[in-house]
Amino acid sequence: MSDSAGDTQRLLIADPLLPEGIETLRAAPGIAVEDLSEGDREGLLRALPGASALIVRSRTRVDAELIEAGDSLRVIGRAGVGVDNIDIPAATRRGIAVLNAPAANTQSTAELAFALLLAAARRIPEADASIRAGEWRRKELRGIQLSGKTLGVIGLGRIGAEVVWRARAFGMRVIAHDPFVSAERASDLGVELADLDALLPACHAITVHVPLSDENRGFIGRREIAAMRPGTILINAARGGLVDEAALADALRSGHLGAAGLDVFETEPLPADSPLRDLPQLVLSPHLGASTFEAQRQVSRQIAISVRNALVEDDFSAALNAPFEAEDRDGAGPIMYLGRCLGRLLAGLDDAAPSRIEVRYGGSRDGVLGPLAASVAVGFLERRVDPPLNVVNALSIAGERGLEIVRVRTQAEGDYTNYVELGVRYGRRETEVVGGALMGAGMEPRIVRVGTFRVDTQPRGTCLFIRNRDRPGVIGAVGTVLGEANANIAEYHLARRRGGGRSLGVVRIDGEVPPEVLRGLSELDGIDEVRQIHFD
Repeated sequence: MSDSAGDTQRLLIADPLLPEGIETLRAAPGIAVEDLSEGDREGLLRALPGASALIVRSRTRVDAELIEAGDSLRVIGRAGVGVDNIDIPAATRRGIAVLNAPAANTQSTAELAFALLLAAARRIPEADASIRAGEWRRKELRGIQLSGKTLGVIGLGRIGAEVVWRARAFGMRVIAHDPFVSAERASDLGVELADLDALLPACHAITVHVPLSDENRGFIGRREIAAMRPGTILINAARGGLVDEAALADALRSGHLGAAGLDVFETEPLPADSPLRDLPQLVLSPHLGASTFEAQRQVSRQIAISVRNALVEDDFSAALNAPFEAEDRDGAGPIMYLGRCLGRLLAGLDDAAPSRIEVRYGGSRDGVLGPLAASVAVGFLERRVDPPLNVVNALSIAGERGLEIVRVRTQAEGDYTNYVELGVRYGRRETEVVGGALMGAGMEPRIVRVGTFRVDTQPRGTCLFIRNRDRPGVIGAVGTVLGEANANIAEYHLARRRGGGRSLGVVRIDGEVPPEVLRGLSELDGIDEVRQIHFD
């Protein structure tokens, strides 16, 4: 039970929550619900001191100021999926768990995406406006049927998978792009996997279902739209900013794209002077993905139950930022960090989607394999999936994507007393192993193995992993390119195979190397491959 058991814990509701959720909370022992949904930010700031929990929707921005005002906050609940309006790092630093309701609106969002596709394909908004204007334009408003057409689904998470089922029910062939979904999972869904460049020209319609990050803002831009077949229908009900709106508008005006549907936008609400408003072949809706009675009821119930369980039972299994405090006190923090770094390394070394990762631990700690495997999953998946990952939900999300993560207890490797090794399988293909260890009395994480190479480097900051032919001049050429780009080398480790042939360089860099510099490195004589891995 909570340390606060027997004391009343104040819970503030900052944005409207349906009665189902409020009733669940009011029925819980020791929770006093304060509904501030009709108030303003100043009132919320005044109410936060002494409160144990805060529930918000998308309206309230939970920034550092609000978090600082909540001097007793234990839980922040987001009644919905997206947590863009919550400063998760600030909450984590304060030890506040952040919860959301990730599955509650899956069906509703998938249905809206498909509704936009149907409306765009059959030109329903144009037809509605025309008939209301007294017209009867049957010949001009001819659309296309979906049966027999090919749909491209970019992102096969919960919502993308639900869209696939609906498309197949309409008799559509489905091609999907998701580098972190295995061939087995794709087969279960009945879709063909393809890389993005192959998918774009092959589809009559394309729908996007990936998270938004700094790396993929404008993910569907002019180049990608130009690669689509003439007349393609483009749908985005995922996140505003994934599709370059200016490029989309130009493609619709030119007729290269046949139609499009958007439920999300770069700026919301959509500005009154947005050129998107003047395109009749573009179907628009005001971010309605979760706006159904059923989804709202499920969201309200799910977040209420999760917050109640956290406050009353100390059950933080739904937390997005589940911390390692308990494990850290027992000295397991470094091994968890090492596992996450090895997962990131594995993800960065190969773009293919594996079907299996084997997590092998050789050390003296008991009970560490479960959290270690989850940490590996977080590191491997965190830059590719939505919603955000933590050690609690990472293994289940990996399973949804057809990725099996297996735990194996092994003997310690050589002189290492705490050794972690990851073996990965891509379908029937076994590939390289990566390994790490904790060194010295300070339990410092080190990367010690990449494939058949023995290395010794800290998983900190940004590292370049350079595979090259073992010949004179390669290291100097690499240093010259990086120096000309003002990239400072913090550490350069070279691993060689006995007998020559191939080498692996691990170069730790201050900052980040731009894509054009990476291309320059990869074009050097003797360089086989360059990979940039971010560990922090």
